[in-house]
Amino acid sequence: MKTVGVIGGIGPESTIEYYRLLVAAYRARVPDGSYPSIIINSIDMKTMLSLIEANEFAKVTEYLVGEIQKLASGGAQYGLLAANTPHVVFDEIRRQSPIPLVSIVEATCEAARTLGLKRLGLFGTRFTMRGQFYANVFSKADIALVIPSLEEQAYIHDKYMNELVNGIISPVTQARLLAVVDRLKQQHRIDGLILGGTELPLILGDLTDRRIPFLDTARIHGQAVAARLWT
Repeated sequence: MKTVGVIGGIGPESTIEYYRLLVAAYRARVPDGSYPSIIINSIDMKTMLSLIEANEFAKVTEYLVGEIQKLASGGAQYGLLAANTPHVVFDEIRRQSPIPLVSIVEATCEAARTLGLKRLGLFGTRFTMRGQFYANVFSKADIALVIPSLEEQAYIHDKYMNELVNGIISPVTQARLLAVVDRLKQQHRIDGLILGGTELPLILGDLTDRRIPFLDTARIHGQAVAARLWT
């Protein structure tokens, strides 16, 4: 059995969900009653975000590659970062990683391409919404991305870091997020929304009444890992 290594803790709530998703994806592919081999290295999100805030991207890479090396030393044969934000340096991490890594951005792009989507809204931390790592991948598939206004970005980032990362699910926050979705639909004609933060499905993942698909990046990522490892 191939072992997958997970860089978790970024944040803790979605790491718990990642474990559930990986187990479910494995059992859907290997229906013999067995369970997958998973190693989780739960790192300090504060350390990583502080480095990103300071634009210390070389140090972010060094930090995360070191944590991936721990997974490899523990027997992991493939790895993943259980978050979107650290993919800001994913290409360099992949280059230095001792084990192959599965990209959440590439997996989500493939899912969007399969669905025939061409214009997607992007929610996430401000690092994700303002960064180019999603646009760089999606542009190669001829898929346009639309990000919220600066005011909306600030609101989404604040609620993400101060509520969702701490497991707080507020109906008021959900309503405001959906208002942003509706604006992007009306003004920018998006045909889907990327939940580009792995805690976002905790508050938006079960909604089916917006008439556009919400792409749960954590779920898509887990399924991509299962397809790569457990076929």
